[in-house]
Amino acid sequence: MSNRLPPAWSKHLKVPSEPKVPQPKIALPTATPLSRPRDDDVLLRQAIELHQANRLLEAESLCQRVLARNPRHALALYLLGTFALGVDDEMAIRCFERAVKEAPQNPQYHLMSGEAYLKLGEHPDAIRHFAAACELKADWVEALCALGRAYTESGKADNAVPLYEKALKIDGGRSAIRIGLANALVSLGRMDEGANYMNEAIARRQDVAAAYNGLVSIRKFKEEPAELKSILAELKNPALDNKSIQQLHYAAGKVLNDIRRYDEAMGHFQQAKRSTRGFDLEAYRNSVDFLIELFSPGMLAAKAGHGSSSEVPVFVLGMPRSGTTLTEQICASHPDAYGAGELTKLRRITNGLAPKTRSPEELRSSILTMTVDQSKALAEDYLAHIRQRSPNAQRIVDKLPHNFELIGLIRVLFPNARIIHCRRDAIDNCLSCYFLSFNEDNSYTADLQTLGLYYREHDRLMRHWDRVFPGQILENRYEDMVSDQGAQSRRLIDHLGLPWDDACLRFFDKPGSVNTFSRWQVRQPIYTSSVNRWKAYGGSIQPLIDALGDLAGG
Repeated sequence: MSNRLPPAWSKHLKVPSEPKVPQPKIALPTATPLSRPRDDDVLLRQAIELHQANRLLEAESLCQRVLARNPRHALALYLLGTFALGVDDEMAIRCFERAVKEAPQNPQYHLMSGEAYLKLGEHPDAIRHFAAACELKADWVEALCALGRAYTESGKADNAVPLYEKALKIDGGRSAIRIGLANALVSLGRMDEGANYMNEAIARRQDVAAAYNGLVSIRKFKEEPAELKSILAELKNPALDNKSIQQLHYAAGKVLNDIRRYDEAMGHFQQAKRSTRGFDLEAYRNSVDFLIELFSPGMLAAKAGHGSSSEVPVFVLGMPRSGTTLTEQICASHPDAYGAGELTKLRRITNGLAPKTRSPEELRSSILTMTVDQSKALAEDYLAHIRQRSPNAQRIVDKLPHNFELIGLIRVLFPNARIIHCRRDAIDNCLSCYFLSFNEDNSYTADLQTLGLYYREHDRLMRHWDRVFPGQILENRYEDMVSDQGAQSRRLIDHLGLPWDDACLRFFDKPGSVNTFSRWQVRQPIYTSSVNRWKAYGGSIQPLIDALGDLAGG
């Protein structure tokens, strides 16, 4: 058994000793306590220098020395939280909250607390802190944009638009404002207005690569647009950083794929993937072995009667790009259901089961020894979290795709929860993942062979869940959905235990914002052009087909 925490439980918690973790730029608060001893001042400045030199443990140690003398030292707590951000986000939140408690009038502390919460998908808490920062420091563009981003990501982009518009009046030279405003408008389905702001950003040379990438993602091209020539010209700029190069290659690949110049498109996608770090496939195989061994029929039988009897949670899961957004939108179009988006709460609960060593052994022990009362408390914690989104809905949909790793725990905590597994033709599914820029947690998408082998692990784990939970997981195939929307939509709503409502057939008219890669598609009626798209790519995707083996085309 691997001595590391399986990736299924480590996506949001990393051990502090990991080297070369990209660190955020530290913004010193605008106001700091004047009563601290001079030597504390010196230690904290040294801590910042050590942090900038990537000497993370030494930087943390100096903050801890200050806190040993004064546990309520707000600046030391703030710096410790900043050091932890991106390394141990849970610790960062605890530190920032303590700093805010000691210095509630400091807007910088609220801003960083909001950033930490937003990173974990805790939108209500992020919004609370960002709003406080805006109140404490009027006309602070950074806080206005942060609050706008939080509203957009939480499905409330209508609240974000006026914030960005206010920021634009204060400082029209900030690139983040126009891109943020464009994203909010696109999330609301106001594509033309969003495109106008992206074009403005390009004209002003503000975050040009991100603007082009966003611009080409909100429509499907039937012939070569003028933007393609401009994107290719931008790629010749020798001053481009790696991120901009990657974004421009993704943009070019998207356009070329749309207009069926497949060989050229694949070349750009391959270039875009070059800077993505590698994926430890063997470690992931070990994590799947761990899950299959832990959640055995005998262990699950021993947990009968655990958790909550609530039928409110609905988990839509599967590989990314398998139809999870479409499925959520159809379910959430029902008047008695609510789509909560991709929530990290379940993963955070799981991380909390191994708080000391973060080892598989600690995790196994916590789950095997979990009492009925403990399971009910964890379930209530999750229910309280989703109820913040919709207090009265009969069904609330959590559509984090990688929750397919956590089906065992879902069943322990919520034996009556509905689970919908989205499937799609394996090659189409993998190619769709390959064509998009995911975050580092999904680095398995950077290489066609690795992607195919990862898909096989996903399939192996899902077959285990189907064996131990027979008839409890609804498989929703993308191809069936697009070929017979009416029948498949009724099948979904029946699985939720809700009466049929015709609004579910017009999911693309549903008001509100959408914030996934599929946000353009879900504004359209169902279309079939993405089925069997892989056949146009010929031999260039042979490594993927070989890796998928008997799953290819199925």
